[in-house]
Amino acid sequence: MLLINAGTSGQDEDACTVEDWMAYDQAVREAGVWVSGESLADLVTATTVRVDRDGKRSVTDGPYAETREVLGGFYVIDVPDLDVALDWAARCPGARGGGSVVVRPVADFDA
Repeated sequence: MLLINAGTSGQDEDACTVEDWMAYDQAVREAGVWVSGESLADLVTATTVRVDRDGKRSVTDGPYAETREVLGGFYVIDVPDLDVALDWAARCPGARGGGSVVVRPVADFDA
């Protein structure tokens, strides 16, 4: 899975364009490695749920993470190894402009 972390405002000196995203999306699909992926809605639409030790739920607007990046979306790709996944991550427009792409395998509980 490629987790795309967008840089916050002020970090977009190398920001990508919509056309960059469209080209990348097309390349992933044409290469036959695309499994699924989505762009997430604006951060202001987020809600965070936490449950304490007593089972009491608290709900707050927004993620309010102490980070300079926000999760903007993801791609699930099917590639033979980590090196290929890293190549796709490096090509991702989200890796530019203060952003990053985290590469993580999807857990396989049947293995």
